[in-house]
Amino acid sequence: QVQLVESGGGLVQAGGSLRLSCAASGRIFSGYRMGWFRRAPGKEREFVAHITWSAGNTYYADSVKGRFTISRDNAKNMIYLQINTLKPEDTAVYYCAATTRTDWSTPYEYWGQGTQVTVSS
Repeated sequence: QVQLVESGGGLVQAGGSLRLSCAASGRIFSGYRMGWFRRAPGKEREFVAHITWSAGNTYYADSVKGRFTISRDNAKNMIYLQINTLKPEDTAVYYCAATTRTDWSTPYEYWGQGTQVTVSS
């Protein structure tokens, strides 16, 4: 079992920056892929970015490339999402997730409770 706890959300003005954190506990090992997702009001949850636990390989949704950066600190079991130049459309609940599945199309196995990010214009 893996437990994930997000933090760092809040109310931010457009153009500002925010760093979200995800604390992972439990059986985290090199085979995991860690992801960030978000759910905006009235919309379905969407993929934002992922990073492989061992090599640190990253992948981003086209909509966030250039503004979002995912990273991890293996020693601290932490995953981060740096968000720059925030836009009102970034307003959403952001979720941290983990999976051992190698098929990117399959659902993630473990999820955090989410952290709210609200961007004011």
